Amino acid sequence: MVGLPVSFSSLFGGYFVTFLTDYTNLVLIAALVVSGGLLLWPTLSGRGRGGLSAAEATQLINRRNAVIVDLRPAADYAGGHLPSARHLEFAELQAKIGQIAKNKGNPVLLVCQNGLQSNKASRVVREAGYAEVHVLQGGLNAWQQAGMPVVK
Repeated sequence: MVGLPVSFSSLFGGYFVTFLTDYTNLVLIAALVVSGGLLLWPTLSGRGRGGLSAAEATQLINRRNAVIVDLRPAADYAGGHLPSARHLEFAELQAKIGQIAKNKGNPVLLVCQNGLQSNKASRVVREAGYAEVHVLQGGLNAWQQAGMPVVK
C-alpha cells in the first residue's frame, strides 16, 4: 500500500517552498494580491460604477417611482432640473433629511451638477435610514448630455 505524503511541501518535492522563498516571486505575488484587491474593492464596497446612468435613472424613476432630490443651489435648480425633482440644498441636507420621503424604503435618487456632492450626500442619507439610495452618475451634466428632459 502506498502512503500519503507527510506534508504539503513534500507533495511537490520542495518546489513550492523554494518558489515561496524566492524574493522575486514574493514581490509578484504581493502585486497580484494588491491589484486584485483594488479591482474588487468597488464591487465589495457597494460603490460599483459610481452611480446610475441617465437611462438607468429613468428606469428607476418610471418603474419604481423613485424620489428625486436635487442638491444644487436654488439658482441652479431654477435654471433647470429633472422632472418631478424636489429641491433640497446640500448645505441643508442634514437638517431636513426627514423631508426626503415618507417611506424610507422607497428608492431615492440624488442629483447635483456633476455627481460629486451626490456621492457625499448618499452617505448621509443612508446613515439616516433610507434603504435604497442612488446617485445620478455625472449629475445633471450627464443627464443633459444624454438628451434627457429638463424642467425650468
